[in-house]
Amino acid sequence: MASISSTPLLNSTSLSPLRFPNFSSPSPFAGSCRFLNRNLGSSLSPTVNRSGGAIMAAASMQGVVTEAMNLIQTASPSWKSAVANNVLIFVLGSPLLVTGLSASGIAAAFLLGTLTWRAYGSAGFLLVAAYFVLGTAATKVKMSEKEAQGVAEKKKGRRGPRSVIGSSAAGCVCAILSIYQVGGSAFSQLFRLGFVSSFCTKVSDTVSSEIGKAFGKTTYLATTFKIVPRGTEGAMSVEGTLAGLLASFFLASVGCFLGQITPPEAAVCVLASQIANLGESIIGASFQDKEGFKWLNNDVVNVINISLGSIVAILMQQFILQNWVK
Repeated sequence: MASISSTPLLNSTSLSPLRFPNFSSPSPFAGSCRFLNRNLGSSLSPTVNRSGGAIMAAASMQGVVTEAMNLIQTASPSWKSAVANNVLIFVLGSPLLVTGLSASGIAAAFLLGTLTWRAYGSAGFLLVAAYFVLGTAATKVKMSEKEAQGVAEKKKGRRGPRSVIGSSAAGCVCAILSIYQVGGSAFSQLFRLGFVSSFCTKVSDTVSSEIGKAFGKTTYLATTFKIVPRGTEGAMSVEGTLAGLLASFFLASVGCFLGQITPPEAAVCVLASQIANLGESIIGASFQDKEGFKWLNNDVVNVINISLGSIVAILMQQFILQNWVK
């Protein structure tokens, strides 16, 4: 078996990926934070002049806000800046979050967002946010019709912590490996690629399933091509498959635009996601809900799916992009 060398990998990162403007500089929220800080300071001025107690309270308040702004503007992600950014974004984005997540699901998503920001900064966070928005939108498509057919996600598509963890487990592993620099700098881009590919895989799976249930004219079992009702485990439709492919392409493009991956790696993510989703359909059709496999629920299948997406992408990067097959 060929060994993995760091040299070809480093060559792959010498490519010039498309970069999101100023993501190497402080957080994209820095400008608005500075504006808020200036205005907060000026609005406190009349209060400061009223009494000594008000002066102390205002000074203390401004000190807290200044510290928070400094954390948010931190160029190099830290645990403190990750938490500060997530608190700000989750408060501002709460109207959207409650449409797609339960209260406990939001708590799990906050942990995911903090971990993602610590590992990959604002660019990685925006990638996950794009996944969430696209997946939630697809889930809501023709919700009433899917509910009438009995194939809709429970609770109007509001997902709980098990779903959040099942959809992000592989990405979280890649993020942790990146944070603690396992394998050194030579492996950092591999873990980043695995992170992006896991979410490309999951968004493709979610969109293909939801669009297939909403618009699929004919659904087939992945193993036998037998025609089955919509929503059957392991079933596929042309409409859903095409929608999932486009969703994966979109998210991989976002990852490329944000500088997380290179254009060739974006293509790898798309291909890996389709291979993983085919594998998930085969597993679902062959084993899910079968005797002896009651433990194989949707959350477990999700973990298998995104793990396949990450692993396949990493292997393709090493053995195809780097031309390791002699």
